[in-house]
Amino acid sequence: MTLHARLETSRPKRLATPGKLLIRTKELGWLAAADRTVLSLYLLTRVAIWLTAYAAVWVFPADGRARQPADVRTAFARWDWNHLVSIAREGYFPGDTGPWSEGWDNREAFFPGFPLVLRAVHSAGGDWIWAGLLISFVSGAIVVLALARIARLHWPGTDVDRTAVLFFLTSPCSIFLAVGYTEALFLALALPAWLAARRHRWALAGILCTLATTVRITGLFVAVAIAVQFLVDIGVHRNWRAVSWLVAPVSAALGYGIYLFEKTSDPQAWRHAQERGWDRNATNPWHSLTTTWEAAFGHTYSTAYAVEFRAELVAIGIGLALLVFLLFRRCWAEATYIALNLAALGASYWYLSIPRATLLWWPLWLCLAGLRHPFVRTMYLCVIAPLSTIVALVFLTGRWAG
Repeated sequence: MTLHARLETSRPKRLATPGKLLIRTKELGWLAAADRTVLSLYLLTRVAIWLTAYAAVWVFPADGRARQPADVRTAFARWDWNHLVSIAREGYFPGDTGPWSEGWDNREAFFPGFPLVLRAVHSAGGDWIWAGLLISFVSGAIVVLALARIARLHWPGTDVDRTAVLFFLTSPCSIFLAVGYTEALFLALALPAWLAARRHRWALAGILCTLATTVRITGLFVAVAIAVQFLVDIGVHRNWRAVSWLVAPVSAALGYGIYLFEKTSDPQAWRHAQERGWDRNATNPWHSLTTTWEAAFGHTYSTAYAVEFRAELVAIGIGLALLVFLLFRRCWAEATYIALNLAALGASYWYLSIPRATLLWWPLWLCLAGLRHPFVRTMYLCVIAPLSTIVALVFLTGRWAG
């Protein structure tokens, strides 16, 4: 049965069938056997990432003459982590510094959800890096459970849930789920929000989506997709009173905007910080394409950066193909979410961090897993697994990796 057919025929009550999501067991309380399987996949891939990090600090030290490896934790503390931990430690504008200060780090580009959780976990004990890794580790477990349960809505009684999780965990940029970045925490809120919406639990969906928006502005895209799903299912639930919950995520973005206005007199300071720090200036999609193409093939950047831009082009192509497929299958809510992501990512000075953003495109992993042909799984793992290792090593050794 097609993805669209599963989306149309699946009903919330089907979650209580033999493939139900929550089953009391003597072994692990509320976890079903299928849940334990995807969690085992998650733990095995975490072991693989830590083994890769251990090898990275030994084989690729910053100082080629080093006799002792660096602390393996430092391999995970790169790039965005420095901004996030600075916010958690000092706040957004310590000592009256800000965008008006020379050498400002543009930290207001990052939403406050992750730094707040990081500060809370750190206050319980331990150091900052371990706190960030713990957040992502716990969040990642929630993510794979939610992704598997969404897959079971569409293909009950099959192994598509395990395949979707496997494809997701071995995706080229999966390293970003294991480091102290926002992706894992965001998905740990966004995917359960989507699952709640598919079960017509609109209040829970709105609350979770609001929390997700405190982590990344992408939470608003999830909110719009949930609103579309609400309209698609209106003939089933007829619950117009739930509309108020669907607009709740806007409050998170407005709240951060009000805070920034009080501090900087600019409610969109987060967006302007992205423009200053990462060249995310709004422009037309054609300009973004030509600029990225020139960076990828014009021999104006080092080979390391050129291949990154080539990966950006591949990722935007995958996103467009996914959007066409979802529209063809009339998966309107999922198509809305992907379209909003592509519009935001594909209309800046150049493409940036789109391969990393594919982690947030859960319809991609469901569609790939839904092909259900053994050759697809074999081909995917043979091609993608080495790429994932390369990207992980690039990141863990301190090079730019999206």
